[in-house]
Amino acid sequence: MPTTSRIKAHGRAFAHIAAFHPELTALRRDLHAHPEIGFEEHYTAQRVVESLKVCGVDEIHTGIGKTGVVGVIRGRRQASGRMIGLRADMDALPMTEHNDFAWKSQRPGMMHGCGHDGHTAMLVGAARYLAETRNFDGTAVLIFQPGEEGFAGAKAMIEDGLFERFPVQSVFGMHNWPQMRPGMVGVNPGPMMASADRITIEVTGKGGHGAHPYQTVDPVLVSAHIITAVQSIVSRNVRAIDSAVISVCAMQAGDMGAFSVMPGKATLVGTVRTFNPEVQAMVERRLQEVCSGVALGLGATAHVNYERIYPATINTRDEARFAADVAQKLVGHEYVDRNMDPSMGAEDFSFMLQVKPGAYLRLGQGAENGVGSCFLHNSRYDFNDEVLPLGAALHAGLVEQGMPLTDETHPVPRTHSTTTNATRSEA
Repeated sequence: MPTTSRIKAHGRAFAHIAAFHPELTALRRDLHAHPEIGFEEHYTAQRVVESLKVCGVDEIHTGIGKTGVVGVIRGRRQASGRMIGLRADMDALPMTEHNDFAWKSQRPGMMHGCGHDGHTAMLVGAARYLAETRNFDGTAVLIFQPGEEGFAGAKAMIEDGLFERFPVQSVFGMHNWPQMRPGMVGVNPGPMMASADRITIEVTGKGGHGAHPYQTVDPVLVSAHIITAVQSIVSRNVRAIDSAVISVCAMQAGDMGAFSVMPGKATLVGTVRTFNPEVQAMVERRLQEVCSGVALGLGATAHVNYERIYPATINTRDEARFAADVAQKLVGHEYVDRNMDPSMGAEDFSFMLQVKPGAYLRLGQGAENGVGSCFLHNSRYDFNDEVLPLGAALHAGLVEQGMPLTDETHPVPRTHSTTTNATRSEA
């Protein structure tokens, strides 16, 4: 386990947090070994609460959005009246881990395959630093969110009164990115992640004997034509300067044991990804038209169920610029990508950005030796613990620079440990 990070960064916050890097690593690995899926993060929430108590935060609120936790830290002064939110997701994925290190998942069929264990540990690290130093004028709100992986936990917290109870002026989120090397930070003053929509296409024909197809309306054949035809929607309806993806990812029809029985129905499932709401609406409309038209032309019918799951994650320009400035002071301008290419993946932090100004950042974690380089949602993925102090310092910098004190006098830090006995035993 590393005692200090090899990543080079500037500033008091990074140096302060690097001193307890081993404790953050132990916490992160404990969370990795005990993954929980959306709205079942009871152990994770308990560990967060324990750590926040030891850190000395001013308030801890639980049960927001079912299993969400919010910590509140007041700065040395409150004259600004400002409040900034920092968000970390806590949930794991319903997948089997194929790693063999000591902290691999102890729960079959569950795995931290996206690094939310690291996100949680980084925000705990920021909490400890901010509570010990309090070098800001305002209030920091630390949001530990459940259910990002398809459960819309951010939306659940908002509907549970998150921003009424904690009326932040801006909110920031961060996600590790294996495609960038450690020490890099990426942001975009606009789209960061696409919307995620689910499509279900039900094709109804007429079943029969495979030896007499002329007596049937083959839904498998109709589905094949639909799969091909829907790919024309992006190429012939979406402007080249816009972006959209339509992927039909699964098909179910008939019985694999009945090789000569032609089914009467087939179901296709897939996803649509867009950034622009107008493009999203057009794709939805064209899917209905193309699927119905193709099916009708072949004597069948097709019904499209279009579900809008997550909206696009769109940073507000001023907050994205501010976050990039904070990152630049921390790691230097050569390690900050201010115009990072958006991803067609999706993120439910988008719900928070629909109601509050803010920015979503990428934190590089892919190393040449392979640590942290395995891409997200892979059964051999693991968070790169080397970046824990950097991510925590970046969170802290957003608070300190977003709500600065008016003088340079700083108190003597109060020292705490983020860990409980369970974590210390791992260290």
